Amino acid sequence: MIRVTVPVDDGIVESTGCAAFALATPLRADQLIALAVEEALGARAPQDKRERTLRTVTASFSAGDFVLDVDGRLFARPGDVVVCAKTATLRFFSVRKPAALASGGSTLTPHTSHWARRNPRA
Repeated sequence: MIRVTVPVDDGIVESTGCAAFALATPLRADQLIALAVEEALGARAPQDKRERTLRTVTASFSAGDFVLDVDGRLFARPGDVVVCAKTATLRFFSVRKPAALASGGSTLTPHTSHWARRNPRA
């Protein structure tokens, strides 16, 4: 679980004159993943490590290796739009069984299992 601070786009608030954008910010799932990578690695991590980690995590997300839970809502594609206010709690759920457990029980949570049943490509 990673908790990230959601940036407020002051330019949108000013240009639209809509205060709703100050209270809730629409972000794509891949943008939230980028914020999570930044939070997990910290400000002192080398830039090349951040870029490599972000590329790897984004590629895994695009390939369907995991789903992203944002404040209790599941997202499966990088382009999915999430509306967040101030902070967002992110959880990453694998939709595949580890090879060591392939013959045994599942490591999927009930939440993820439900998603996996609706999306058979995973």
